[in-house]
Amino acid sequence: MNTVESLVTQIQGLSGNSSDLSALHNYLKQAEESLRSELSRLLPFLHQLDPSVHSLGYLYILEACTSSPVWGDQRDMIVSTTARFITFCAAEQIRMAPDLFINVCKRFKEQVMLLEAPIRGVAPLLAATRKVQLNSEHLTPLHPDFLQLCLLAKCYKAGISILEDDIFEVDQPRDFFLYCYYGGTICIGQKRFQKALELLHNVVTAPMSTINAIAVEAYKKYVLVSLIQYGQFSTSLPKYTSSAAQRNLKNFCQPYIELAMSYSSGKISELESFVQTNREKFESDKNLGLVKQVVSSMYKRNIQRLTQTYLTLSLQDIANTVQLSSSKEAEMHVLQMIQDGQIHATINQKDGMVRFLEDPEQYKTCEMIERIDSSIQRILSSVELSLKIINYHKEKPFRCYIWAKYN
Repeated sequence: MNTVESLVTQIQGLSGNSSDLSALHNYLKQAEESLRSELSRLLPFLHQLDPSVHSLGYLYILEACTSSPVWGDQRDMIVSTTARFITFCAAEQIRMAPDLFINVCKRFKEQVMLLEAPIRGVAPLLAATRKVQLNSEHLTPLHPDFLQLCLLAKCYKAGISILEDDIFEVDQPRDFFLYCYYGGTICIGQKRFQKALELLHNVVTAPMSTINAIAVEAYKKYVLVSLIQYGQFSTSLPKYTSSAAQRNLKNFCQPYIELAMSYSSGKISELESFVQTNREKFESDKNLGLVKQVVSSMYKRNIQRLTQTYLTLSLQDIANTVQLSSSKEAEMHVLQMIQDGQIHATINQKDGMVRFLEDPEQYKTCEMIERIDSSIQRILSSVELSLKIINYHKEKPFRCYIWAKYN
């Protein structure tokens, strides 16, 4: 009986209980080199194993199968085989060889990207992340890969599912940077701008000895989202921000700082002119869509200012004041703002007049009371989590930085 057949027999016979699995693990570690020497004939042997029962042995053979470049039709077969394994494998078995499992998952991500089918990797990598995660506070090396696939596949809701966790334990700082950056970008896609700001803020202010590209890209989005969410941006960073970030971020992001300065003037024509001048830069950064949302938010803020001065105003006057092209465009902005709860108003379609109203909320409905109570509970939870952070600070310097702000 040759090596591979013998190995499969051992896997089938020693996958029943924990003591046998330990023996199997030792046997598999000794067989790693021989497995790699027979790459061309390994894949068919996986059909003799059940990924849910023989997970550890299956992992070792699959890891060997994927250790060399995969071409053509074999790529699709490897992707299907790996997806099935990740979905059905037993967590307690793959955790005996976590590094191998992570290697397999990362190669799986690369293959679905080469197939230009990131959607095929979303569900399996979510399952993989949960299986390799020791607890909900643990950031694994698979978190960033999963979020990247969610972005490429535009499966933003799937990505949100792991952004709800409060992260305190990080193995590699780079994983934390990527997790927060990809997470922030997903929240932007969902227009959850407050959550996006929290995640991007974590990247910008995280400990770093030298400036890195992830922090630079996060800072660019941080500027834009701050303008959308708050209508302003301050270049001052908290004192706990690294000196490398304090010194260099603004230099790498000058067009974005200038955009914020133009926004603060409140003059839409100047802002649009600036955007047009720097369009190529924003487009190459893949931030042009976000920049357009910044411009749109200025129209809305200028309309909001009108509610503080006027009781009624015609749509044409609104268009003229905030520099919209027509009364029809002004109507679209006003209707959207009413729908989003940004202003309270009614539109008389007959004479094209807008009547601005007071906020009708009296804070006495059951729904509002529940929202207030939820906010109070969230604040109390944040206080408790802050105490945890202080305790982590004593033992794990990088972890002390990781705030649990995720709602």
